[in-house]
Amino acid sequence: MPAPTAAEVAEYAARRARLLAAIGPNNVAIVPSAREVIRNRDAHYRFRQDSDFLYLSGFNEPDSMLVLVPGRKEGEFLMFVRARDAAREIWDGRRAGPEGAVSVFGADQAFVIGDFEKHLHDLLAGRGRLFFTLGEHPEWDGKIAAVVREIREVSRRGASAPTDFVALETTLHEQRLIKTEAELALIRHACTVSAAAHVRAMRATRPGSWEWAVAAEIHHEFERNGMECGYGSIVGGGDNACILHYKENESQLRDGDLLLIDAGGEYRGYTADITRTFPVNGRYSGAQKEVYEVVLAAQLAAIAELTAGNASSRPHEVATKALTEGMVALGLLKGDVATLIEEGKHRQFYMHGTGHWLGLDVHDVGRYKLEGEARPFQPGMVMTVEPGLYIAPGTEGVDPRFHGIGIRIEDDVLVTGGAPEVLTFGVPKAVADVEALMRG
Repeated sequence: MPAPTAAEVAEYAARRARLLAAIGPNNVAIVPSAREVIRNRDAHYRFRQDSDFLYLSGFNEPDSMLVLVPGRKEGEFLMFVRARDAAREIWDGRRAGPEGAVSVFGADQAFVIGDFEKHLHDLLAGRGRLFFTLGEHPEWDGKIAAVVREIREVSRRGASAPTDFVALETTLHEQRLIKTEAELALIRHACTVSAAAHVRAMRATRPGSWEWAVAAEIHHEFERNGMECGYGSIVGGGDNACILHYKENESQLRDGDLLLIDAGGEYRGYTADITRTFPVNGRYSGAQKEVYEVVLAAQLAAIAELTAGNASSRPHEVATKALTEGMVALGLLKGDVATLIEEGKHRQFYMHGTGHWLGLDVHDVGRYKLEGEARPFQPGMVMTVEPGLYIAPGTEGVDPRFHGIGIRIEDDVLVTGGAPEVLTFGVPKAVADVEALMRG
């Protein structure tokens, strides 16, 4: 990830200012970075920064720590980062060092990460609450707790230690839920490129090709636009589409099968999340089209519910009702729609939720309920809408022509002050439009 622009530095500063105001005076927040993870032997997975850390700083190095101390006269924003090391930088790449953390990323003060515990005593002493999410970075839990305990032991001779540990999501994750215009610009770009990748995959698909080859078309589109996969791509042909988190992507595509692709690219930390299901040979069969039209109608009805003030549970409720009505019409279920939903019978063919928050995490942060009730939508929230029907091969009591059909349709939707904005509009989903694209 390149160094931030002046506008991005200002954006990160504004985010920190909102968090500083939220945690309040006389408190402190500590946010660790992600760590590098070994893939095999001495080879690492590609580094992905902790989303909270990235949101507040734009700093994309491991083994770092961000500390916010409201009202601290020497500076409220501190960073602890890896030291510059000419030898290691030859092998592993450039480091910002403490100097770069200040000059490039806007820290008020910066130190090497090895000195974090040495400074922690002074940063925590006299503070009332410590905003730090225990369990997320266990390598730091014991070290921070030990310093708090040390301060408590000598508190009779000086400043007191924090009395409360508060999970950071009570403040920061609620802040992250409402996207700024700068964030929305990044999400829109991720959605635009991801939509183009899905279109490219549709055009490349034909009987006899392989799931991995179609996945390669998608990933090439991401890479050529400076992006990477936001999550493991699902490219499931035929019966594989009935496996919700199918990841093998190793089967050959057969004439007459459907292909379900769930893939999204990540741009500067922000990811898209799109699913389309289309015929390998370019034309939906009668049974495939019947099931597809039920899912599409449910998705369109659910998208319409993403309006400010509506309960965030409404898309799922509306989609579930529409899907269950469709299942009864198709003969997959028998009985009264409301009773079937109440008894959970629909879950045999629709076993997941209809959407999730989207942003720096593909399943982004933010509570879905407030005081036990579904929270209302607010402008700036981004949610996926992804109903589906999955009819496993050999399902008893179901017309065999439906066996092995798995269909999901997913778009990313922004809640605005008016009508919902579908950010992933660039991928066709109406039957006629999909077939026309594949013919072309």
